[in-house]
Amino acid sequence: MRWITLDSLIACDHDGRVTNRASQGWLTVAGTPVLVDDDPVGRDIVACPNYGPTVKPCAKTLAVRVGYSGWLRVDGRRIVLSHLAGFTDGTPPNLVRHTVHDARQRLVEADR
Repeated sequence: MRWITLDSLIACDHDGRVTNRASQGWLTVAGTPVLVDDDPVGRDIVACPNYGPTVKPCAKTLAVRVGYSGWLRVDGRRIVLSHLAGFTDGTPPNLVRHTVHDARQRLVEADR
């Protein structure tokens, strides 16, 4: 599993892109801040193509279900890893996920 950074591509199941924001900046991979727990939560999702009269496109990420390191931490906050998965606020509720589509870095990996 790769470490996830500010440049990583996180997207909803419909390919709408999550707007990443890093809450820390001192730990980086090739100069790009590493994401830590709660960074992927509550982020905007742009360009979700899932819309229609009774369909709500994905607009925000919800709680992360998996994807935080069990032992790697920055200031006590768990590092986000490439197996990240959580739900979005799009329809159908509690079925549409946000996941890492491309870590966009090949330098740093973790076992868990």
